[in-house]
Amino acid sequence: MNRGQILRTIETEQLKKEPPKFNIGDSVRVHTIVKEGVDKEGKSKERIQIFSGIVIARRGSLVNENFTVRRISYGEGVERVFPLHSPRIAKVEVEREGAPRRAKLYYLRDRKGKEAMYVKPKNRALASAEKKSKQKKAKQPAAAAPAAEETPSA
Repeated sequence: MNRGQILRTIETEQLKKEPPKFNIGDSVRVHTIVKEGVDKEGKSKERIQIFSGIVIARRGSLVNENFTVRRISYGEGVERVFPLHSPRIAKVEVEREGAPRRAKLYYLRDRKGKEAMYVKPKNRALASAEKKSKQKKAKQPAAAAPAAEETPSA
């Protein structure tokens, strides 16, 4: 076995059995395990902290795969990068699915207020696409309409 194969076998052991399924543009809640120290009995104290926001990027592969979540906190944009296969991530909940048209949503950084927290939901995106197609069909001129029959006047 060469060096690359050895590294790959070690990395595959570190992967989560069932990685969370989510896409870019989804609003997610990331549950992270935070170590707070040691109590009187010598046990390490842990708690779960939730970071919710929109997934704006995903990159890497295997063990090196990570994703970036952005949210607005007290008027400031906050981004946090999470390793996908980290043992510190308890779970990732998808609150709302988005339907972006880009692979990376860095344009959300320039938006202010509620615009920055919003990517079109999938069902709305489909509904608006259908609505636009209906509007286009309505705007197209009808093919040569048959001439109205005139009644002969006697």
